[in-house]
Amino acid sequence: MISREPTIERLATAQQLLLTPFGLDESHLSKALAEITAHRVDDADLYFQYTRSEGWSLEEGIVKTGSFSIDQGVGVRAVSGEKTAFAYSDDISEASLLDAARTVRSISSAGRAGKVKTAPRKIASSRSLYQGIDPIATLDSTAKVKLLEKVEKLARSRDPRVAQVMAGLASEYDVVLVARADGTLAADVRPLVRLSVTVIAEQNGRREIGSGGGGGRFGLAYFTDEQIAEYVDHAVTAALTNLDARPAPAGEMTVVLGSGWPGILLHEAIGHGLEGDFNRKGSSAFSGRIGQRVAAKGVTVLDDGTIADRRGSLNVDDEGNASQRNVLIEDGILKGYIQDALNARLMKVKPTGNGRRESYAHVPMPRMTNTYMLGGDKEPGEIVASIKKGLYATNFGGGQVDITSGKFVFSASEAYWVENGKIQYPVKGATIVGNGPDALTRVTMIGNDMALDSGVGTCGKEGQSVPVGVGQPTLRIDGLTVGGTA
Repeated sequence: MISREPTIERLATAQQLLLTPFGLDESHLSKALAEITAHRVDDADLYFQYTRSEGWSLEEGIVKTGSFSIDQGVGVRAVSGEKTAFAYSDDISEASLLDAARTVRSISSAGRAGKVKTAPRKIASSRSLYQGIDPIATLDSTAKVKLLEKVEKLARSRDPRVAQVMAGLASEYDVVLVARADGTLAADVRPLVRLSVTVIAEQNGRREIGSGGGGGRFGLAYFTDEQIAEYVDHAVTAALTNLDARPAPAGEMTVVLGSGWPGILLHEAIGHGLEGDFNRKGSSAFSGRIGQRVAAKGVTVLDDGTIADRRGSLNVDDEGNASQRNVLIEDGILKGYIQDALNARLMKVKPTGNGRRESYAHVPMPRMTNTYMLGGDKEPGEIVASIKKGLYATNFGGGQVDITSGKFVFSASEAYWVENGKIQYPVKGATIVGNGPDALTRVTMIGNDMALDSGVGTCGKEGQSVPVGVGQPTLRIDGLTVGGTA
């Protein structure tokens, strides 16, 4: 059997799903782009997408719901200066494509004399970070139901105080094709799976919740018995721990953040502030500060879309640019921002492989992929032992951040009160309040246990959601404000 190079294979898959069934080929894409560039525009692209998704959920011991959907369509965009014109259709046909092209070209005044020359075709470079499989087909329906039942049975067997178990299994097969006005053609085949478990524990009339789960860009065979047990144990332990939680003290104090998912605070409080659109407009607390110290020594923050099989990784972004490993902050010095094509052009820098969109019905913008801080040289236990009086937060729920000021508020879903280097008891109702750029300067100890989250992150921005990853080592941050209930 002769196999094709992965980039060519993905392109062939995309053409078979998104062009051939509708009587389209590359000549039709060139014709549509020529319609747009008949007027003066700085950039233009076509974004075709086919998405098949499936979801199963269990509650009260039975699988109550199952869903399956197919969505497909094309988004057509023209860019002139800072202006974007965008149209989309779920009807993939030559007529719809040309109609959308004529609509978006109105963004600029007509007036190029002579015939527009079609750009020569060039296949975009890309990576091979995950297999181009359909994860929905990697387990049959009976096996999926049994998997969820196994989660429920295992959680209940862990402790008699487990009163309720909810579990969900989601799979997605996403195929995209990008054609740009400069002749670039790019494609990606993106599998995505996620298993989630939520546990409610009850004791003496008190009910508390815990959650676990994970996933990534692979098939459902990833969820082995060992992996399921890890998710369940995490959820059950969190719920049982919170049954014994006391009201959280309040005030300014030392806060130690655990490794892995607590990197969501880094993502929200710092990551969004390093996106190119906010910085081009001068609305970020990090605007105009490249080359300056914005964090304590030892703090190095990356956005890396090239980690194999990770939820936030991409072979190419949604503008056809290969994903990259971007160093944003190095040893405390701001090195750069994450960019899509539009903001990179206006800021006179190169795109960083971070042009992302929720679907063909949305415009791309600079978005994070996997954002994390590199590890240091301290043992996690040493960091916790260094706290005289303070909070050790190992898991987070929701949060809010103001990009312009950098101020953030986050709620800790699992946290502990520490005195004289010893964990005293779990606490409930702790909120961490601070300023992202300021908090980075207050990092005094960095653990050697950098970990990425388990594969559960979804990032929202301007009404669009995309899968992302976060991570960090154990961190000690001095002088944060904790809002408590005590």
